[in-house]
Amino acid sequence: MTEDVIDDLHRRGLIAQSTDEEALRASLAEGPVAYYCGFDPTAPSLHVGSLLQFMVLRALQRAGHQPVVLVGGATGLIGDPRPTAERQLNDPATVATWVQRIREQVAPFLELPAERDGLKGPIYVDNLDWTASLSAIDFLRDLGKHFRVSKMLAKEAVSARLNSEAGISYTEFSYQILQANDFLELFRRQGVTLQTGGSDQWGNLTAGIDLVRRVEGAAVHALSTPLVTKSDGTKMGKTEGGSVWLDPSLTSPYAFFQFWLNADDADARTWLPLFSERPADEIEALIEESIERPAARTAQRALAEEITVLVHGPEQLEQAEAAGRALFGRDDLGTLGAETLGAALQEAGSVTVDGEVPTIAQLMQLTGLVASLSEARRTVKEGGAYLNNERVTDADAVPGEEAWLAGGWLVLRRGKRVVAGVRRTPVPAS
Repeated sequence: MTEDVIDDLHRRGLIAQSTDEEALRASLAEGPVAYYCGFDPTAPSLHVGSLLQFMVLRALQRAGHQPVVLVGGATGLIGDPRPTAERQLNDPATVATWVQRIREQVAPFLELPAERDGLKGPIYVDNLDWTASLSAIDFLRDLGKHFRVSKMLAKEAVSARLNSEAGISYTEFSYQILQANDFLELFRRQGVTLQTGGSDQWGNLTAGIDLVRRVEGAAVHALSTPLVTKSDGTKMGKTEGGSVWLDPSLTSPYAFFQFWLNADDADARTWLPLFSERPADEIEALIEESIERPAARTAQRALAEEITVLVHGPEQLEQAEAAGRALFGRDDLGTLGAETLGAALQEAGSVTVDGEVPTIAQLMQLTGLVASLSEARRTVKEGGAYLNNERVTDADAVPGEEAWLAGGWLVLRRGKRVVAGVRRTPVPAS
């Protein structure tokens, strides 16, 4: 199996660059290899862009190799330089909390059932363990002497910052040395000989290879994943509401599911091989069907279902799908729990009312389903207004106590596809 993993990663489009691929193939074929990927806790959660690294980690693990997951309690205190501006430094207590949260996010992807014989469970490490005790003198004498400033300046993000008004601090400039030292330490501690990461990390990855060669005289490897963008050129995982996070408290499972379901056709066809672990022939069939019948959104649904299960589990997928069906009149809204219903309506758009409840026409205007009361009345008269999936016949009616759903919600709909929520405070007693 091991000799095929590089071919598998290439087929899926998961390799952008690699160092001495033939030597890497030979190393993987010889026997289990320890490999690592690092995640910096510069936010309380990873976002969907990190899933690409999970796909590589999982593919190598399935091929019998040993995953090592580094969550950077040290590098997270600094942050890899961004092309635009200096990162805000977070306090150590906050970063320590984020280290634990991100470790818990990664775990379900790699801690597979024990009955999967031959798969090696992950080893978790924190680079604060070997960086905290590193003195300034040791940093400069033992590490800094191996780095050439001209090479460090060539890194794209560093170069961009040098040529901007913001400039770059020595703190962020030194990040590359710390990440390179991680590879050296993991080579010594865990026998790690392969590092994976995003293509924007290529300079850091190769710096680690060079440091291991200079200090230990050993040949190690790196491979990077491509930068994934949308067809409009924007960054994958960004929406009008911000980043799509893996933490359900930051991006609800419903909103997560909808992100994939609402992907552009071209994006879905590009993303499917990257993020799906289906067999190649099944992926090809889904892409072909997506081209022939784009309205069916088969590629989007396949992605949404598979990745939501992977990140949030089958129960949350079921709730996310049930919410979509219920909001648009295909299932009973009463089957949804308050959390799922609230997440779905907040994603769709909602307003809060306090005190006296307005009429349905007024609520339609408040939620933005219509521009005016006269338009609301006209919509009702034409049979295009719905309250909790029941057609409205009286625009001036006030929703009664029995209309309020779990969590104190009403669902308003105009036509087949335009939905908004109304939440009442205080929440009516159930």
